Amino acid sequence: MLQNTGKLAGKTLFITGASRGIGKAIALKAAKDGANVVIAAKTAQAHPKLPGTIYTAAEEIEALGGRALPCIVDVRDEKQIGEAVEQAVQKFGGIDILVNNASAINLTGTLETPMKKVDLMLGVNLRGTYLTSKLCIPHLLKSKNPHILNLSPPLNLNPIWFKNHTGNALLPDFFLDEAEALVQNMGDQVVIPVVKGDSRSAATSGPIAETFNIIKGVLNPDIVKSTGGVYKFDLSGEHAGVWFIDMKNGGGSAGSGEPPVKADVVMTMDSADFTKMFAGKLKPTMAFMSGKLMIKGDMSLAIKMEKMMSMMKSKL
Repeated sequence: MLQNTGKLAGKTLFITGASRGIGKAIALKAAKDGANVVIAAKTAQAHPKLPGTIYTAAEEIEALGGRALPCIVDVRDEKQIGEAVEQAVQKFGGIDILVNNASAINLTGTLETPMKKVDLMLGVNLRGTYLTSKLCIPHLLKSKNPHILNLSPPLNLNPIWFKNHTGNALLPDFFLDEAEALVQNMGDQVVIPVVKGDSRSAATSGPIAETFNIIKGVLNPDIVKSTGGVYKFDLSGEHAGVWFIDMKNGGGSAGSGEPPVKADVVMTMDSADFTKMFAGKLKPTMAFMSGKLMIKGDMSLAIKMEKMMSMMKSKL
């Protein structure tokens, strides 16, 4: 664990679900700096199976050098949150950091999960986080360095985390609404630097040409039928050039230059990243979200390109 820096001394943290677990661990860490901690949690009386209450947590915080304010709070209850926020402001003079830690989870399938559990998870994880943030923000805005820390599972798209909770195969997502808006806003204003070189030699040799030779070998009528899209690649960098993959007409085709018909999707990126992406060393989603890949056109067809990439990983 990292050493305390003392930067939280005198700061006030409002932590939901801080009577035990991760919330309490954050509270104790802050207490070592001399922070003020508001323990906003439901447990006022000891649980037969789960140790810790808001009062025992307060004792531990103060034993480490912090100041504590235990508050009985159900994050679904607007009145309880509002009262806890006001108590915090009256005792400590304000709120500097909100830690939305309180959560509820029930790892069962859709058909096996009762609506009571669904309502609990939505009420605590969604409504509770929103409501607590809403009531704390007016006071956070008065702080010199305000923060909101939302604790949640990582946004991990690995199918292993979803396989027990869906009926169907998963489809990769490029965060479609945001992606389309981004492309529309950028329009033709995007300027891609191009390294001067012999484009004629790049079309017949080099890593990009080798990749497209493999693509030609993978293309078949079934892929063309299931994809139905024409892709154009504007590549910059060491192996700059324009390339295309036609998975819409006939048995499919690929090569250098402009596509034979208007492209449904235009992908713009560095040639080195293009090679990595088709070799499976760079995920398209990560390339897009990090700004390495820019997409213009039909986003649903852009997602289908991953199928082609997965077929090529073993050959590159």
